[in-house]
Amino acid sequence: MAVRVVVVDDHRVVRAGLVALLRQAPGLEVVGEAGNGQEALDVVEATKPDVVLMDMQMPVMNGVEATRQIRARFPDVEVLVLTTYDDDELIWGGIQAGAKGYLLKDAPPQQLLEGIETVARGQSLLSPEIAAKLVQVISQGGPARQEGAEGLTERETEILRLIASGAANKEIAAALFISENTVKTHISNLFQKLGARDRTEAVTKALARGWLRL
Repeated sequence: MAVRVVVVDDHRVVRAGLVALLRQAPGLEVVGEAGNGQEALDVVEATKPDVVLMDMQMPVMNGVEATRQIRARFPDVEVLVLTTYDDDELIWGGIQAGAKGYLLKDAPPQQLLEGIETVARGQSLLSPEIAAKLVQVISQGGPARQEGAEGLTERETEILRLIASGAANKEIAAALFISENTVKTHISNLFQKLGARDRTEAVTKALARGWLRL
């Protein structure tokens, strides 16, 4: 079954280019498009896509608020943010709002297509470039550090690095020569220690606390 995608971007030329790219990709189906966050909510409600490809800076309603409302109203719909290199002030807001992944708009087409499929599977995606920007945001007075949490074990840190690279549980198990069940147990412990709901938030919070270096 094809992954159903809604494309949200206020620049018509950019949006048209994204739609054209996705329509040529096997396994993907563009079911709607929108030019701002409010339109995105209406389109998502009408089409019930698997993934929303979300711009951040838009009129009427920005991508952060649109992501927050989509995740609240349609929890089965995942959001993959496409951001420019200058959008760093919105990165944390988007993650907190529930975005499952972040890619730069100048990412290679294949990386974008693979990113959509990754997010559609429920896996998180945080590109190294975005992770670096996130560290910059935090160092410049972004989200407050949360103190008092127990540190990570060496194995948990290894798994966290692999999660940050986009590896799935099966790939992590193969890389570390452990079972998938063991990987799941470590990830559960990671989430508990970090107070995270998903992989992207776990990586983000670990970066904020200095528990992870990329």
